[in-house]
Amino acid sequence: MTDARAELGEHMTSSDDIDAIVRLKYRYWRASDAKDPKAIRACFIREGARIDYGPMGTFDDADQLTEMFSQVALHKVQGRYAVLDMHHGMHPDIERTSATTATGRWSLRFRQVNLLNDTETVMIGEYDDEYVIEDVEWKIAASRLTERWSIRRPFGSDARISVGTFADADEED
Repeated sequence: MTDARAELGEHMTSSDDIDAIVRLKYRYWRASDAKDPKAIRACFIREGARIDYGPMGTFDDADQLTEMFSQVALHKVQGRYAVLDMHHGMHPDIERTSATTATGRWSLRFRQVNLLNDTETVMIGEYDDEYVIEDVEWKIAASRLTERWSIRRPFGSDARISVGTFADADEED
């Protein structure tokens, strides 16, 4: 048993590990939709995460991803967030590769409202992830998003967009 595994106190089953990884990925998507960069950052390993999100960017560390996310997701125009995202992840296929490592594949259904250019984007993609145990919990060590297809369309002048609240990002103003 590895040191990280021993720190868990009790032996987790493969099912426990898979459940923990599923919860980790869900936390990541909820944090993205809630505009919570601290919670996003907490989903990744401390240093050296490999992230390739295609047209969104490639990053050598989760700090770089978090900075880009903050610039885009927290940008406001006339007091309103300019970009609104919705991530739905499904069909997890997770496999432990050792006591402290795993891989995962997910299907993503993504929708974005961009108030800067009055468009809506819908995208379908696949995540390929690598996970490791760090600080006694599962973290994302690598993540690659492959876009399968997308559509971007303008919304008409009759579109009404209602914006609610997001994490504690609203409190920073």
